[in-house]
Amino acid sequence: MAAKRKIYTLVIPRFEDIFHSFFAQEIIKGATSAASRINVDLLIHIVERGQNSDLFLSVASAAQISEGIIFADIDQDRIALKKVINSNKPCVVLNNSFLEPINCISIDNYKATRNVMDYLISLGHKQIATICGDLNTEAGKERLKGYNDALNSKGISVENQYIKKGEFMRTPARRAAERLLSLEQRPTAIFAASDVMALEVLDVAKKKNISVPKQLSVIGFDDNPLNNYSAIGLTTVRQPISEMARLGLELLDRIVMKKEKTPVQSKLNARLIKRDTCEKI
Repeated sequence: MAAKRKIYTLVIPRFEDIFHSFFAQEIIKGATSAASRINVDLLIHIVERGQNSDLFLSVASAAQISEGIIFADIDQDRIALKKVINSNKPCVVLNNSFLEPINCISIDNYKATRNVMDYLISLGHKQIATICGDLNTEAGKERLKGYNDALNSKGISVENQYIKKGEFMRTPARRAAERLLSLEQRPTAIFAASDVMALEVLDVAKKKNISVPKQLSVIGFDDNPLNNYSAIGLTTVRQPISEMARLGLELLDRIVMKKEKTPVQSKLNARLIKRDTCEKI
């Protein structure tokens, strides 16, 4: 009789347009690639977000038939995560880092953002705005922190009018871009915490007859394939999302088989990709 295949649960927080999300697609691609290679089945479980949802109960229900859980993100819901850990179900958290002994693989969003800001400052920009992502996520918080710290380290004041929320989504990002590019003293550069938001900046700039990069430099984050449809090559940050998911599932499998000493915690580097949307001021 054939040996029973292991089943693991990939938990993904639900968000707007999830099935067109580059992040979700890359997470699923990396996890399913690893599942195929190590010969296990993967249960994909999409959970509700927000204060009215009980992440622990939802995950515990789905995880009953699986031997381990891999979280694509936890949206800062550490209480629910600790309940899962206390249930003794092996788990790995992606896209987050911890001081506590929790198995995790994340991307160094802070370091990547410092590189972005150092590049813009090296081009002579001082009036640099940001459209930040979802601040319930570590990625959103770390990218905003990198923005603030980079300006402070260079003695450039952080202007509240230059910080707008985009939530990693098109509509809020477009509103943010409209506000930034309507300012009397508008920024000479905008760092958007995702490419989806950066593309909205480019479109708003075009409609306002603001030339990129001559009058406005723009940088995104992700290296999303959507950039191929842009009229100008977007300077961005390439982050290894698929690799993070692949490594995460392989790590979970080793933990389940007791072949890995825990906790395991690692950070992956992201890389600045210089294209055509930035120029010296």
